[in-house]
Amino acid sequence: VQLQASGGGLVQAGGSLSVSCAASGLILPNTAVGWFRQAPGKEREFVAGIMWGGGNTLYGDSVKGRFAISRDMAKNTVYLQMNRLQPEDTAVYYCAGRYNLAKSEYGYWGQGTLVTVSS
Repeated sequence: VQLQASGGGLVQAGGSLSVSCAASGLILPNTAVGWFRQAPGKEREFVAGIMWGGGNTLYGDSVKGRFAISRDMAKNTVYLQMNRLQPEDTAVYYCAGRYNLAKSEYGYWGQGTLVTVSS
């Protein structure tokens, strides 16, 4: 599975932004695509994940109720809609893949996209 993230940018606190992850290669129904983020000086954090088949989702505690993950199977793309953004959401966002949905141990990684939230 190959993954390519895009759509980062600068947004004001309280605003919204959507980032995309284009997937290619062998995508099976039990493929899961996850979003992670890493801020300067901090450990990488699981944000959200989605099963390609069935669309089951999983969220990290810090983004529940604010972020939404979805997929467009026709476009082989996973989206992360981020609402009510705060400065602490500033990070490089990465999409990653694995088989079966979980919060860790993703083996396929795309390049990141920078999201900056100004106060």
